[in-house]
Amino acid sequence: MLKKTVMFFYALTLVVLAAATIVEHAKGTEWTSGNIYGAAWFSVLWAVLAALAVAYIIRRKMRKPILVLLHASFIVILSGALITHISATKGMLHVRQGDTTSAIMLAAGSHGAAAQLPFTVKLNSFSVQYHSGTSAASDYASAITVVDGSKTINATVSMNKIFSYRGYRFYQTSFDSDFLGAYLTIYHDPWGIAVTYCGYAMLFLSLLWLLLDRKGTFRSLLRSPLAQRGFLAAMLCACAVSGASAASVIPKESAAKIGKLDVLYNERIAPLQTFALDFTEKIYGKRTYCGLSAEQVLTGWIFFGKQWDNEPIIRIKNAQMRKAFNLPPYATVKQLLSGNGKGYVLAKSVEEYYAGNRDNLHKAVADIDDKLQLIMSLRQGVPLKMFPVNAEGKTTWLSPADSIPATADSLQVTFIKGVFSVLNEKAQCADYASFKQTISAIRDYQGMYGGASLPSVSRIKAELTYNAIPFATILFMFNLFMGIASLLFTLYRLTRRTPLPAATAKTIGIVSATLLLISFAALTWCEALRWIISGNIPLANGYETMLLLAWLVMLLSLIACRKFPIVTTFGFLLSGFFLLVSHINQMDPHITPMMPVLSSPLLSVHVSVIMMSYALVSLTFICSVMALVLKAVNRDHDLLGRQLQSLQVLSQIFLYPALTTMGIGIFIGAIWANVSWGQYWTWDPKETWALITFMTYSLPVHTASLPAMRRPVVYHTYLAMAFLVLIMTYFGVNYFLEGMHSYA
Repeated sequence: MLKKTVMFFYALTLVVLAAATIVEHAKGTEWTSGNIYGAAWFSVLWAVLAALAVAYIIRRKMRKPILVLLHASFIVILSGALITHISATKGMLHVRQGDTTSAIMLAAGSHGAAAQLPFTVKLNSFSVQYHSGTSAASDYASAITVVDGSKTINATVSMNKIFSYRGYRFYQTSFDSDFLGAYLTIYHDPWGIAVTYCGYAMLFLSLLWLLLDRKGTFRSLLRSPLAQRGFLAAMLCACAVSGASAASVIPKESAAKIGKLDVLYNERIAPLQTFALDFTEKIYGKRTYCGLSAEQVLTGWIFFGKQWDNEPIIRIKNAQMRKAFNLPPYATVKQLLSGNGKGYVLAKSVEEYYAGNRDNLHKAVADIDDKLQLIMSLRQGVPLKMFPVNAEGKTTWLSPADSIPATADSLQVTFIKGVFSVLNEKAQCADYASFKQTISAIRDYQGMYGGASLPSVSRIKAELTYNAIPFATILFMFNLFMGIASLLFTLYRLTRRTPLPAATAKTIGIVSATLLLISFAALTWCEALRWIISGNIPLANGYETMLLLAWLVMLLSLIACRKFPIVTTFGFLLSGFFLLVSHINQMDPHITPMMPVLSSPLLSVHVSVIMMSYALVSLTFICSVMALVLKAVNRDHDLLGRQLQSLQVLSQIFLYPALTTMGIGIFIGAIWANVSWGQYWTWDPKETWALITFMTYSLPVHTASLPAMRRPVVYHTYLAMAFLVLIMTYFGVNYFLEGMHSYA
């Protein structure tokens, strides 16, 4: 009866947590914080679950130190959270430059609306630091003076750099629009953080102990002969299209030379080639057009715009839109601007979109309108911010269409305003020798005035190499093909009555592992290039975390394939799937400067460890899918039973380190949150779903309490369904729910 009660409250807690994130999306964070997370009944729910769990542990007479430490860690963490909830004070201090204050506005849920600090705070100055040559902020900083009686302390508070005094911690939160005032979050939690961190440390040690314990379940699974057999399932994709260009173009060599010039793009200095590739892909859907390079397409629009108005280059993906406006799959600018003889074909629908009509048709119309706007702005030179100008001690990159600061000398103004006219003249008369000389003059100008904002030679070379090879596209097609081929072969092998000759199986295993190693090396090169280009570990967005997840899956598969050759199939199929996912529309492959709150070494560790856990969990999903497929096709019950058991053992080998890395990743994330915005746990949707995922995947390892999990069919069915929770944690939260992780 006690066990059933524990499981009921465990399940109820999971349901409440999941429902709370949905309610938060509908009612807002403030309402949810007050009525759910901050409510007495929510604390009681956790207290009841903890008390029941302790009672159950005592009844079962759990004596193994590692298990006692592991379960005790959760009690300590919950105790720390309760202490924080009861005793912590959080508020916001707003101070203008030169002013002094001790008043803070308390956060929602605190008693009263305002409070006084036992000392005063003066704001000496607020400053924004930018990535060189761009308007992208790299950090926000407040220089303050704390006055406590006769004591005076000067300090700086910036993103990921807190200031502590008398148990009060200061966090840079926001600032006034005139840059003369700052908002600082003040957090006072003398006991709760210490207790919670102690619980996290206990959790960290016990999870590692689980993996290292010679007499533990994980080490015995590694020694199991059943783990030598095992296996998986997957997905597929393809591409197409063609055309023919009659418009004037710059020769490929000359276009490539202009593509190597620097431009301010996506708030960083990049080769113009990067902008050309993104422009062509946005307009046409591919990196090239009718055999023309992206640089040729870009310069075609710049120098031969009227001819290019007749090119069928604007991809209209939405079939409903094509039917509604009688348009082909690839339209010309001329068709869109005067197709009906009455001006812009899409004008009315664009107005309706911005008036609030956001159905699929109007979204498609708005997308095409964006493409047209991009083309028109390019013909005016607006995106071509290729000319650095020094003003007020700061380097600003301008386009020929921009206003030039009065401090710029007349030669600069003449050059910026006239150089594209010269290029155009040379292009029109096909004088490409002079054309190249003018490009060299622009390069000399950039070198003269760009200063520290110019990227290094190695960074430029890295980006040109990265642009030349569409790594993710090639690898997802190759890995998926190999994964599907390997899957079909594995199914054939597992359903055979007689095993393959040992020499044949060994040869196939070596070839598969070698091809996986080559693919892994290529993706490693891709990741290294993105790291060099951005100057940060490539973990800034959903696209980059998908690449990392694919990389980790291949790494784990290569490590495991020597003992478990079947794992190479996992590596190909899963990495191919993750690389395919990186291509979905919501994923942004652009390399951009990292926002200040993400500029923390803890982020890199946190995301890397969490991605490792996701990769391992994904492997358990593949094992389960394979098991369920075999159950459906294999009629030999004796053979099927051995296969399902083998797959269960292999899955458990992945599950234990998955739980370890997931728990450690959450722990590191909590520390990062505490350093970044003042609380180690805020019930942000991502935090909540990470906890749900951890709790969901914890159940299958409790085989003593849940004997049903020893049965392969039950185990595999549960793990296959549990993967939906992981999908929600990664994609659902990132793209459908709001919260502090929406930047992902």
